[in-house]
Parts: sequence; C-alpha cells; structure tokens
Amino acid sequence: MRYKEFLDLKLSELGEGTYLGDLDEETDRRYEETIKLALERGINVIDTAINYRYMKSERVIGRVLKEVGRESAIISTKGGYVPFDADSGEDPKVFFEENFLKKGLIDLNEMTPQGHYLGAKFIDWCFEKSLENLRTNYIDVYFLHNPEEQLLFTERERFYEKIKECFALLEEKRKEGKLRYYGLATWHGFRVPEGARQHLDLSRLFMIAQEVGGEEHGFRFLQLPYNLGMHEAFSLKNQTLGGERVSTLTACRKLGIYVYTSASLYQGNVIGRVPDKLKERFGIQKDVLVALQFVRSTPGVGTALVGMSRKEHLLENLEIENYPVMSEEEFLSLFK
Repeated sequence: MRYKEFLDLKLSELGEGTYLGDLDEETDRRYEETIKLALERGINVIDTAINYRYMKSERVIGRVLKEVGRESAIISTKGGYVPFDADSGEDPKVFFEENFLKKGLIDLNEMTPQGHYLGAKFIDWCFEKSLENLRTNYIDVYFLHNPEEQLLFTERERFYEKIKECFALLEEKRKEGKLRYYGLATWHGFRVPEGARQHLDLSRLFMIAQEVGGEEHGFRFLQLPYNLGMHEAFSLKNQTLGGERVSTLTACRKLGIYVYTSASLYQGNVIGRVPDKLKERFGIQKDVLVALQFVRSTPGVGTALVGMSRKEHLLENLEIENYPVMSEEEFLSLFK
C-alpha cells in the first residue's frame, strides 16, 4: 500500500467509505468484516458521517476500533444533515423534536428542505454524538457536510458567517484534544463555475480559518467528488489565488490542503463503460482499476475513497497496487 505523508499523518492512498447499505445486521456484518480486512491490508483511512445509515455506519467502525485499536485508523466523519438514530426505537419526528427543537439546537427557518443545517450548536451535538458512536475520544478529520446546500437558501455573507461559527467551534475541539483537523466534504461546491450559486471560494474559506485559528489552524482537508466522469476539480479553473485562476486541486496544493476524493468509481457507473482505447492507454483491462488509476494518478489527489461493504470488492480494488502510478507527464497527456 502506498501512503502519503501530510503534516503528522501517514495516509493510505485508498480509503474505505461507508455511505451506502441497508439498515440490517447483515450489512453491519459485511462492513465490519470489510473494514477489518482493509486495515489488515494497509488501508488506514476510514470515512463516514453521522447520517450514513442513520448512525449505524459510525457504530460499525466503533466496534472495529474497539477490537483492533484506535491508533490503527485515521477516522473522518461529517456533520451537517439532521441525523436520525436507527437504533433509538423512536419515531423520527419525536427524535427530531426531542433532540433538536426542544433543546434549541435548530432554527427551522434556517434548515433546508433536505434537512441540512449549519449552526455551531447543532454541529457540536453531532460531533459529540459521533465520538460516542465511534467509541473514541478524538476524531482525526471532521468535515462540514455539503455546506454549499445552504447557499440555495441563504445569502452568501450569512453563509460565511455560519462557516466562521463552525470553524471556531472546531478549533475549540482541537484545543480540547478531541479533534486533529477539519475541512469541508462537498458535492457541488468545488465542481461548479465561480458565478454559480453553490460555488465555494477556497481562498476565503482559508482566510476564515486563519482568522479564527491563526496560522496553525486546522482547516487542512477537503473531500470532493472526482472520477473519470466528474473531473472538474482538476480541469475547471474556478478558484482565484494571488490573482491567478487555478483549479481546486491546484489551489489545495498551494494552500497545503489534503484532498479526499469521493465517488472515485463514479458510484459504480464506470463498470462496463470504460472505452477500450482508454484501457490501452492505461495498460489496464479492468474498468474499476482504470478508474482508480485515473484518480490516484491525478496531481493533488491525496486519498481516493471507495465505498466497500464486501470483501470481494475490497480485494478487487486493492489490485491497483500492482500497477505503478502514472507520472504527472503521462497523466497530463490524457487531456491533450
């Protein structure tokens, strides 16, 4: 397994994602087995979110960590969508009212129709609940989950005020020893043109982090979709740094931000769709491996996340380790 050195971390180039799956015990069992095998085979980046499978994904990871040891993994989780606890036995409406409305953690006027909320008190609740679910006393990387959804319903200046409040909270978590680093996990924010409603200005976000956390601030990670069919993070120059127009991945390299890619296999849509000519260029015949080679060879990509709830899928994806990473020159030739 290849690793990337970043700050005080050594991260595997492939990471385990835990987004999809039913809420049954069989899915829990498969995830548990797959995560254990991933750790055994050298993958140490495990990504989740409090709302993934209604907290069950976090709890599966927590059980694994209790068995194998906390230091064996670099854990990232997310907060932003109003979660439900599948194991609570409560009606979702009652759960929402008791945990969020009655406690004053959510103002319904600022919650999106999709159940997204960006407020420091709410994120604090999610963060502490994630610690409990994961059976740990610290989180390696905490992401604000798809914050750009707020921009569909909130004025941009108010949005950045909310970001500042949440960054300040996460800096406090760092001071308490509960968090190492934080960032944004996005879907549209860094894939759209600068004038788009959901566009996120990375330079401004970085300056907000400096304002609340100083030069040693913890805003050091981004998560964004990147794959053969969604390569805007590399190909679209939608960020401005020092007066220069650059792509998000280039901006991250310049600012010292580590990038996780989500949907690295285009959520399975690459299977059966990779042209033979592209396979020849890569010297690889399996569609999934071509897709992984594209992502991991991209300059600026840190760790490619792949959702894996079955051991056979994990083992197939690990076959990419048998191939050398493309040089930057070879990769850039794909766009000529």
